[in-house]
Amino acid sequence: MHWTDRRRRFRAILAGDRCFHPGSVFDPISARIAEDLGFEIGMFAGSTASLTVLGAPDLIVLTLSEFAAQAYRINRAGNLPLMVDADHGYGNALNVKRTVEELETAGVCGMSIEDTELPTPHGTTKPRLISIAEGVGKMKAALAGRQDPALAIAGRTSAIIITGIDDAIARGQAYEAAGVDALFFVGIKTRAELDAISAATKLPLIMGGVSGDLADRDYLASRRVRIALQGHQPFAAGVKAVHDTLKALRDGTAPSKLQGVASAELMKKVTRDDDYTRWTKEFLGG
Repeated sequence: MHWTDRRRRFRAILAGDRCFHPGSVFDPISARIAEDLGFEIGMFAGSTASLTVLGAPDLIVLTLSEFAAQAYRINRAGNLPLMVDADHGYGNALNVKRTVEELETAGVCGMSIEDTELPTPHGTTKPRLISIAEGVGKMKAALAGRQDPALAIAGRTSAIIITGIDDAIARGQAYEAAGVDALFFVGIKTRAELDAISAATKLPLIMGGVSGDLADRDYLASRRVRIALQGHQPFAAGVKAVHDTLKALRDGTAPSKLQGVASAELMKKVTRDDDYTRWTKEFLGG
């Protein structure tokens, strides 16, 4: 399939002057819903991937092939520009290069590579960071793995909540110098922290979760934040809906009495029923 147009749209957001909230998606149907509702970007996180594919918590037990396959299913279902959280690139810098190759082929528009030491090493439960030098190597490997120049690579760090603001800035500057297209900071809590990061860097910024006075998109835009995540509530909402529906059925509720079930019209829309009806007539003579 041809991915370049949606990648150019994603690049335009990074190059613009507004801040966007992506729609958190996890499968073809959720991505179509986000696209139909007007979201400019979809976000497929490693955490929701682990939940969707394995039914497991976000402990880096998902494999690259599983993640890439689900990203491809999402991308082929529509035209929503998709950003993904590629975690640590599934290994060292050589694995990062492979990760970029696979996810580019799967049609993603942007991806983040982080500098957290993953999976969690033996003997500790606290998150740790790899060295800046190793992080730079991963960023360079990610850029070397890219074949379509429209694909965006973001260097991601959670340093601000692990080692502090000074280290977060140092890492951002190092990844910027390595040539990435954007910087993704997780854990910024105050405007003072964002102001300091924005003043010390030049690239478009992505933030992982915003609240309080950081939720002002005009302010975020003025500090070069182009994408601000809002969490992954759609998957959790889906879990509750399935749980409550199955429980009601198990408790004896008649199917016709169930609450919150998608209408036939909505199901036809999200499955693109009109397209399949047209194709059936055109190709099968039905």
